Amino acid sequence: MTFRSKRDNTFITFISVAIAIIGLATLLPAVFELFFTKSPDMTAVWITVGLFLLCAGFIVWISFDIEYTFTDEYLFVRGGPFRSKIPYEDITKVNPTTNIIAGYRILSSKDALEIHYKKALMGSVIISPKEQVTFLQVLTEKAPHIH
Repeated sequence: MTFRSKRDNTFITFISVAIAIIGLATLLPAVFELFFTKSPDMTAVWITVGLFLLCAGFIVWISFDIEYTFTDEYLFVRGGPFRSKIPYEDITKVNPTTNIIAGYRILSSKDALEIHYKKALMGSVIISPKEQVTFLQVLTEKAPHIH
């Protein structure tokens, strides 16, 4: 069973502002080069436009391509290129959290769950499934030992 990540307006605003800042930092020099110099260096313009598209595309990919999949042996958490396989027997507890700034997180909402497990890089992963109640029901079926 696969769950998509919940998205809230705060997260979308944050991502939009980040892309706008990257756009200003990369595209503004290209605009000045194109319109305010006598002989613009088109190679530099294309490099900065490409850099913007690469950075913005990566941010959109890791922010909006988020899934949490239950398999027979583990919970598979994927956000863009970042992936985690969390064996059910390694999960120690799950609790709701509002601390979405620090830690290992693959989410797109403030309404989040923190899954603690034994082999975690930072002790836990913070996720935000769209249907939290159903997600928790499936998780407790797969790992009945958790709190």
